[in-house]
Amino acid sequence: MKMKNTLALSMIVRDAEEQLGDCLSSCRELVDEIVIGDTGSRDRTISIAKSFGATVVTLPWMDDFAAARNAVLHSVETDWVLVLDADELLDPDARTNLRTHLQNRAVAGYQVAIRNYVTSLNERLWDQPARRNDSTLERVRSYPAFVEHQNVRLFRRDPRIRFEGRVHETVGRRILSAGFKLERSEFCIHHLGMTASQENRARKNLLYRRLGIEKIKEMPDDAQAHFELGLVELDNFANLEGALELFRKTRLLNSRFQQAWFFEGVTLARLERFSEAIVCLRQSEKAGLRTALVAEVLGDTYYNLGKFDDSARMFRISLTRSKDHLRVESKLGLALVRDGQSKSGLEHLKNAVLCAPADPELHDRLLQAFVSLNQFDNAAAVADSKLEATLQPASADFLRAAALWFQLGRLARSAAILEVGLQMYPREETLRKGLEQLARHNSD
Repeated sequence: MKMKNTLALSMIVRDAEEQLGDCLSSCRELVDEIVIGDTGSRDRTISIAKSFGATVVTLPWMDDFAAARNAVLHSVETDWVLVLDADELLDPDARTNLRTHLQNRAVAGYQVAIRNYVTSLNERLWDQPARRNDSTLERVRSYPAFVEHQNVRLFRRDPRIRFEGRVHETVGRRILSAGFKLERSEFCIHHLGMTASQENRARKNLLYRRLGIEKIKEMPDDAQAHFELGLVELDNFANLEGALELFRKTRLLNSRFQQAWFFEGVTLARLERFSEAIVCLRQSEKAGLRTALVAEVLGDTYYNLGKFDDSARMFRISLTRSKDHLRVESKLGLALVRDGQSKSGLEHLKNAVLCAPADPELHDRLLQAFVSLNQFDNAAAVADSKLEATLQPASADFLRAAALWFQLGRLARSAAILEVGLQMYPREETLRKGLEQLARHNSD
């Protein structure tokens, strides 16, 4: 009998009126059914969902994402299920290949690439660094970068396929444990959640932390659960000791968990336990995690130990693994300068600034290099360039530039910089005091 291969969009939402319309518009022509579980919206979310013909299921929120998603699945009647969140968009390329995926009888689910858009190339998601945004989709073109990860978002409707985990929920393990086949999709999903306001992200982090603690209580022998909470503690709460304990527990539960070794090394480095950090980072590479980010963090760690030759070597390796990282080229340049190779180092540092003049971090390294070489006139010029090129220079940038010009005896230039800084930061006392000290110096 020929399979109908019908497709439903399955979602859980709450207070999503600002995003839901765009999300549903991105996929409504490709799905046969829309089923949305609402967990307590107080805005126009439900009316927007119904305007798209969605079936809305009212769900009591039980602090369990998997339970909520599974409750929605009970109301789905199609052959296949596509899962999106309100802050996501289905890529237009899905029009050409999604239906082909549904016709593959040998496959029960697809790993879909999720593009998480971020506001800086310095961002990362887990162990994945940001990449330059190459999307032509109008809604996301303004973001400079994205970080990609894979998640099972398209799967057959089958009673054996259900979500697990009250947070970071997934159907992937159920699909594999049932003996079904997973493949990678040929389309992607665009996720805008990492560009949300700091307030919204902070609220979500608190929720994920609370649910992560409960998940470990329910799944005490699950390495992934410990790892997920470790990342929350490290990235969102700077709880270094707590994160370190969770990453160690992760690798004790699964010694082949590459990312646990890596993030244990990252945490040790932040605790300034650099020699221990190198052991863990090397172990992550031995376990197979040979990424640009691992090499970069090793380069940072060697640099902090004063081993500039080893540092430069690791930054070079990082660049061979991913050539789209001006940040790493800048770090390489500074390591070379500190290793006595100033000509080559300055070339790398200047090139990085030339390619991305609005990135303040690149200016800072070039300035640091000139200071280490006692070239204060060049350092002052770089400080000026940073003030001109960056969109929102910090008050400390004005103070540093003024201090460098003062050191060179250019008092009028120093005062002019402080005055401009005070126009931007009229309540910044350090700038005001700096200007007062200059005035006293001139009067003496």
